[in-house]
Amino acid sequence: MRCELADTGSKSISQFSDEELIQRYQQEPSPSQQQTLIDELFQRHYQQVILWCLRIAGNRDLAADWAQDVFLKAFRGLHTFKGGSKFSTWLYSVARNHCFTQVSQRADIRFETPDASDMNITERRENPYQLLERKDTKRYVTRLLADSLDEVELKVMSLHFAEGIPLDTVSRMLNLCNISGAKAYVVSAKRKLSRALGRAELSFQHKRTREDGHAEK
Repeated sequence: MRCELADTGSKSISQFSDEELIQRYQQEPSPSQQQTLIDELFQRHYQQVILWCLRIAGNRDLAADWAQDVFLKAFRGLHTFKGGSKFSTWLYSVARNHCFTQVSQRADIRFETPDASDMNITERRENPYQLLERKDTKRYVTRLLADSLDEVELKVMSLHFAEGIPLDTVSRMLNLCNISGAKAYVVSAKRKLSRALGRAELSFQHKRTREDGHAEK
């Protein structure tokens, strides 16, 4: 059973929009009432956030861990939300940036989207918005890889992470004669992706700052 907020008139908490809940959160002095608002937002968006994470992580346990981190980041920054965009759009940006940062730091993440038949988290049938969102995520990852890596790095990452081919086999396939073989290209690629994600994060922050400035006028 969901807790109800005091002084909401005839409205129940479930009838408030996300943006109204956040506005009340920012104005609410009571920690317990703030927690009620956060719990409502969490219940509304947890399934969608974990699905976003799953599409990139390709692993349900890892996606659940990432989703928890996403909500921690989002709720810690909730006081900065100005309403220049929908909360779901803002939350998606937080989730996307966190997931891509995790990808750049891990060597065991495959750059692929899990098949819908493997997902027991949400309904199998997706609405058009979700389908577009999936395509947007895949395009972003593909573009990030293509723009950041050279031809050999891209081949190594694709063969190892997307195809699951061991690094020593990749080294032989591509005739890589350097001492570390394919591993050296993975290290180089991860470094380049980390820098690219850092630039993307700065760009996103600048964009949000401009949007917030326009919203306040």
